[in-house]
Amino acid sequence: MERTIKFVIAFIAVCFLFNVKVYAEDSLLLSNLITPQNVNFNICTRTYILPQDKLFYMAIASANANNFVVEEMQSKTGYILFTAVNKQYLASVVKVDKTHSMLKITPTNNNYFFPPGVVLNFFKYIDMYGATPLVTVPKV
Repeated sequence: MERTIKFVIAFIAVCFLFNVKVYAEDSLLLSNLITPQNVNFNICTRTYILPQDKLFYMAIASANANNFVVEEMQSKTGYILFTAVNKQYLASVVKVDKTHSMLKITPTNNNYFFPPGVVLNFFKYIDMYGATPLVTVPKV
């Protein structure tokens, strides 16, 4: 027991002596998500394995879950006009083929200097709740 405690204390001391830094996963920091910056257009588009109508409803749910203010929406053309961080965005759902569709979120003034967290959180909700296909579980 004493040997284990000595080993742990020695390990911690070595870490402090050599200033060993431990990093978590390489993801965007919160400050990078909420700070306005130039956003690449490729970040604003994503293709899903979902039909167009399901992706449209998932986009509405994502806007609601992220507390964005939906100004206008039209299901026939597949667009949602919403406001986030005092800026208007247009979410367009486009049918690619029978099973795939694309969601594009762009600012209405074509100024791509905005917080990327708006777009990334929008996509994150759909990734978590809508992009996984339903699978029938076989009976045992």
